[in-house]
Amino acid sequence: MYAAGKIMNPSPVLKNTVQLIRGGKPYFDLLIRLINEARESVHLQTYIFDDDETGRDVGEALKAAARRNVSVHLLADGYASQVMSAKYISELREAGVHVRFFEPLLKSKYFYFGRRMHHKVFVADTRYCLVGGINITNRYNDLPGKPAWLDFALYAEGEIARQLCILCWKTWNGFPSKMGKTPCEEKPEGFQQRIKMRRNDWVRRKNEISESYIGILRQAKSHITILSSYFLPGKIIRSLLEKSASRGVKIRIITAGPSDVMVAKYAERWLYAWLLRNNIELYEYQPAVLHAKVAVCDSKWFTIGSYNVNNISAYTSIELNLDVFEPVLAAQTEEIINEIVLKDCKSITPDKIARKVTVFTRLTQWLSYQLIRMIFYMLTFYYKRKS
Repeated sequence: MYAAGKIMNPSPVLKNTVQLIRGGKPYFDLLIRLINEARESVHLQTYIFDDDETGRDVGEALKAAARRNVSVHLLADGYASQVMSAKYISELREAGVHVRFFEPLLKSKYFYFGRRMHHKVFVADTRYCLVGGINITNRYNDLPGKPAWLDFALYAEGEIARQLCILCWKTWNGFPSKMGKTPCEEKPEGFQQRIKMRRNDWVRRKNEISESYIGILRQAKSHITILSSYFLPGKIIRSLLEKSASRGVKIRIITAGPSDVMVAKYAERWLYAWLLRNNIELYEYQPAVLHAKVAVCDSKWFTIGSYNVNNISAYTSIELNLDVFEPVLAAQTEEIINEIVLKDCKSITPDKIARKVTVFTRLTQWLSYQLIRMIFYMLTFYYKRKS
C-alpha cells in the first residue's frame, strides 16, 4: 500500500470496521439507531445543534438514552448553536442529558471572535463512532422537497472509537493540564493502524490535518480528488497544488455551486483562473450546497472530517478528521465521488469563464477574496500557541 510521507503509516494492525456514510437520511437513521442501542455512554460533539425537526429527533433519542441510565454528553459550539432555545436545553438537562457549550471569547447573535469547536464526532459505548462534517440540523437531512446538503461521515467500530472517546472527554473537560495525553498520543514504538485520528487545534500545537493535506500533495503519484466547501487554500497549499500538478499528478477539485456564504463563494471563484492555469480540474456541485470535506490520494487512502481547506480550519478552529489507509474503501469512495461528478456537477473550464464572467464579476470576486483574506487575518493574528 502507498504511504504518503513520514506522517503516514498505512500498515493495518489494529482491527477497525469502517464504512462511508452519505449525509441525509442514511446518516441520521444510523446516528439515531446507535443512540437507541447505546448501553453505557454517548458522546455527541458538534458545531451546530438546532432544535428544528432533525435536532429534536436526535434530541429525543438522547433523552431516551439518558432515561435508561446511559451517560449522555452533548457538547455544541456556543456561537453556531445559539439557535437552541433555553427551553429545549432545559428539556434535555431535565431528562438527564449533560449539555455544555464551547464558548468563543466574544459572541453575539451575528458575530463571534475567538476559536470555534468545528469538529463533529459521535461515540457510543467506546465502541462505535461517526466522524464527518454533518451538523445536527435540517439542512443536512433529507426533507420533503429539500435535498440534504452534500456531506459524508465515516462510521467505524474498534480501537479508533476508544481513542475518540478519550478525545471527547478531554474536549468536554476543557483539556485540563492534569489529564495528560491520550493513549493515541502515547503510541508505543512500532504502533500502527489503518485509521488515524487527526486533529487541528493551532493553540494546542495540533496541525495534523494540515499535515495530512500536505502529505497528499507532496507524495501523490497519480491522482488526487478533493471535495471541499469554502475552498480557499493558503500559500503553502497553493504552492503544493502547483508543484503536484507540474509533475503530472491529476488533481480534481469539487466545490459548491449553490453556497450559504456567497462572499466566500465569490472569493473562491477568484482562484478558479489560477487553478485552471495549473491544469487542475474544477467542478461545482449543483443540486444543493456542498459541505463535504474529503480528499482521496491515488485511490489508496483518504482523509475525511470537518476540516475545510482554508486558514480558518488551519489556525482558528478545532477540527477532527480520520485518515483511512484502506485501498478498497478509498477506491469505493472515489467511485462515489465519480458518480456525483458525472450526475450532479458542472465542469468549470477556461472557455466558460471567458464567456460568462464579466469585468464587474471579476472585480466582485477580487474584492471578496481580499475581504476574506482580511477576515482570516483578523481571526488568526492574536493566537499564541501553548507550550
